[in-house]
Amino acid sequence: MTVQDPRAEQIELNVRQPAPGVTVLAVSGEVDMVSAPALREALINGLGDGGVFVVDMASVTFLGSAGLAVLVEAAKLAQQENASLKVVAKARAVTRPLEATGLGEVFSLHDSVDSALA
Repeated sequence: MTVQDPRAEQIELNVRQPAPGVTVLAVSGEVDMVSAPALREALINGLGDGGVFVVDMASVTFLGSAGLAVLVEAAKLAQQENASLKVVAKARAVTRPLEATGLGEVFSLHDSVDSALA
């Protein structure tokens, strides 16, 4: 019998570094209390390097309160590490919870990775 981590089916994380000091974390799938720890780990590891860190949430289909909490924690960590945290949010599944909680004002929001890096 094979037991698969349920988080593997809900969220996919891809990290790339298009330039020195620039990290892009592409997130796809559902960010909820089950998958948020994987996102948190990726953010904490990436933000520790400083520089510019872009969280590309264009392919996120659900953003729950646990995901919002992870983003808030990442924003605080970015300040401590003198990193620049930018969030790509164009899907309603992401923009709506950010707007509803007022967190859209907290993050540097962008429509695309290109505009975040401009």
